[in-house]
Amino acid sequence: MQQPITGYHKDAEEHWVAQLACGHNQHVRHDPPWQNRPWVTTAEGRAQMLGLKLECKKCDEGAPADEQPQEITRD
Repeated sequence: MQQPITGYHKDAEEHWVAQLACGHNQHVRHDPPWQNRPWVTTAEGRAQMLGLKLECKKCDEGAPADEQPQEITRD
């Protein structure tokens, strides 16, 4: 099920995590050549992607909502 990005935070390893409207979290890494998301590396890029819909496998599985720490938009 596709869900829009509503915010971001960093995990314990300092990787960016998208907060989705459904209450789930999803990592959004820029790790070429496997994952090509240069927009995640800047605050402006992340802001431009708010509302972008990502496939949420946790929704498909019926998983409970994740803990969503306070939103961070700056590096």
